[in-house]
Amino acid sequence: MRKIILLASLLFTMLLQAQQAVHIIPQPLSLEMKEGSFIIDNKTSVKIPKNDKATADVVHFFTEYVKRVSGFELKTNTGKGKTIAFSIEKNKEIGDEGYLISVNPNEIKVRANTSKGLFYGVQSLLQTLPFIRTNDLVQIPSMEIKDYPRFGWRGLMLDVSRHFFAPELVKEFIDLLATYKMNVFHWHLVDGAGWRLEIKKYPKLTEQAAWRVDDWGKSWNWAEIEFNADRSKSTYGGYYTQEQAKDIVAYAKARNITVVPEIEMPGHSEAAMAAYPELSCNPKYHFGQTGNFFASKVESNYCAGNDQAFAFLEDILTEVMAIFPSKYIHVGGDEVDKKSWKNCAKCQARMKTEHLKDEKELQSYFIRRMEKFIVSKDRKMIGWDEILEGGLAPEATVMSWQGEAGGIEAAKMGHDVIMTPGYPCYFDHYQGDPETEPLAIGGFNTLKKVYNYEPIPAELTAEEGKRVLGSQGNLWTEYIPTAEQAEYMILPRMPALAEVLWSTKEQRNWENFNKRLQPHLVGFEQKGLHYSKGNYKVDIKPIVANNSLSISLETENSDGVIYYTTDGSIPTIGSAKYEKPFVVTTSMTVKAVMALHNKVMNAKPAEQSFTFNKATGKSVKYDTANSRYYPANGANTLTDGFRGTKDIGKQWHAFNGSDMVATIDLGTPVTASSISLGCIQNWGQWVFFPQWVKFEVSADGINFKEIKTVINTIPVDARDTQIMDFTSQFASQKVKAVRITAKNLGKCPPGHPGENQASWLFVDEIIVE
Repeated sequence: MRKIILLASLLFTMLLQAQQAVHIIPQPLSLEMKEGSFIIDNKTSVKIPKNDKATADVVHFFTEYVKRVSGFELKTNTGKGKTIAFSIEKNKEIGDEGYLISVNPNEIKVRANTSKGLFYGVQSLLQTLPFIRTNDLVQIPSMEIKDYPRFGWRGLMLDVSRHFFAPELVKEFIDLLATYKMNVFHWHLVDGAGWRLEIKKYPKLTEQAAWRVDDWGKSWNWAEIEFNADRSKSTYGGYYTQEQAKDIVAYAKARNITVVPEIEMPGHSEAAMAAYPELSCNPKYHFGQTGNFFASKVESNYCAGNDQAFAFLEDILTEVMAIFPSKYIHVGGDEVDKKSWKNCAKCQARMKTEHLKDEKELQSYFIRRMEKFIVSKDRKMIGWDEILEGGLAPEATVMSWQGEAGGIEAAKMGHDVIMTPGYPCYFDHYQGDPETEPLAIGGFNTLKKVYNYEPIPAELTAEEGKRVLGSQGNLWTEYIPTAEQAEYMILPRMPALAEVLWSTKEQRNWENFNKRLQPHLVGFEQKGLHYSKGNYKVDIKPIVANNSLSISLETENSDGVIYYTTDGSIPTIGSAKYEKPFVVTTSMTVKAVMALHNKVMNAKPAEQSFTFNKATGKSVKYDTANSRYYPANGANTLTDGFRGTKDIGKQWHAFNGSDMVATIDLGTPVTASSISLGCIQNWGQWVFFPQWVKFEVSADGINFKEIKTVINTIPVDARDTQIMDFTSQFASQKVKAVRITAKNLGKCPPGHPGENQASWLFVDEIIVE
């Protein structure tokens, strides 16, 4: 019996190894390896149905690839030698995009319901072939595959407004999407930094709004963006002619990819307003005065009270829809600075006429009116989740980027949703240790975080979950000025997201994916594609449990070994080797590095200082829950010893428009004479210090008395990011529990971009000494 078990185990291991040898991404629904392989040679032919152009196009795509990597020109329907047969057959189980593959040493069969399915079958076959021509044997292992996707929307967005990218790069992106069975290319053609699509009725959009004098990627300062009517003075820009755009659409279509254009409105419209200022709320500045002007002088919104603005946009969308056959047209709708509407007589008159109570409802009016036009052309409208403000347009699809809350709300309302939250779907964020990565806008979306993403939120019922069409990665290019860096930022995160969207949730396995990914990285090298080679950063994480604090060290690299110190010294491979979480009993500075093959991979060690005090490791209870968008280290972030930094996305708990009331039970009474609360102010991110912080103590854990209320003295218009401890010192006494109330500013102050909108309060460590 023991021998039988060992034999079965060996066979199972061999089967797993054989499956690993295929390296297909995304992971097929089912893959069964067989003995032998199909060897492609100069006698191999392909069989396709006669008079089937769609299938013939797919086969041509296949044979051209085979020719590039092998030199063999496969003949069609010769009936001699080994064959690769493609056929359209009815199979309800695999849907429109699914496929079946059967490979043995003499024949390959690829079957599907549509040419789309055949194309995806071809992509799986191609992933078993060499990435480049090496003149080695070209063979496809014997196997049986049944496969179809989980989601219908599998996409990537490329922003070409901040930096213009050549049509060749756009096509390269489309090729990469096709390789990994993605089917949507979201093309962000318009934003405040530049207009990138030829519109024949409005030539100034490309004569003027497509060109600027600055190098915005270095400064990212709106006040420094200068659009210039004299093209000879412009230093940066570009646009796509309608013929170029049509060529890209056709190129994508041949690879089963739909191009969804985005034309921003009503905000992020500085470039359009530069060319046609009469459509803004304040057309004071225009090219005619000086020949140029800065974006800081331009209104960022179309005037919602001006019918000419709507006619202008309808004319533009008419030309856009003639270029892009996509069912969906994206209108943006995000980050609208409504201040200009508040001060515009035409907008205020529109609100009165349409019985709109505020500017949020005016935005909804704007979006609804544009949707009505789009629907009249038999298309559907998509917008970022801000289009929910003031009421959602009747048939709109919501693209949820500010976390998942907008998508959840829209799905519960019965609207279709595309989940693309900034964490982890923004590919402009760092994917590895910032010390060794190219400059990025911030954030930290590693390969593993992307791979572990689940697009259907747990808050949705099974029926509501059907409203989630899928997801996409977004590549905003504020800090991505070159094609090489654009490649680097999507690779290999895009293949990881592709597997999230194609394969079943149950199939996904990080270790398995990582092994299958390695040959693809080799392929990127061989093709000259730029990509991130891995996240070597060590994550230092606090663990609060049973009224104590421990520290966990983690790395995404499964082969990495972590070494650390707790005395502030630089760790080496001779330092303590991390095996398991260790308990903290005093304040310390932890530094850690990751090594591969006895070589430290970090340019700089990860570092975190821990404060150890009488509240460390204790449980925190809030009267009002903190924002789910800033989870930090979980429920006890305020007592984990982990001090927040100026990176507000990490160690802070946040409250939007509400106060923080936190109670900490210290367990047995302790002697204390000081309590403090850490807070941060970041004007640009709408984060302000509390108006005041009240400290209360209790000797019995039930009855509290106020010790002190500390008033904030930092002006709300202080624009430099500051961190401050609000501290109360008092006569030494026995304390069993403390309660701290931090008063939210409430609304952003006058003159702020978010004036009268809810402000944020960010808090971190509570220290009791």
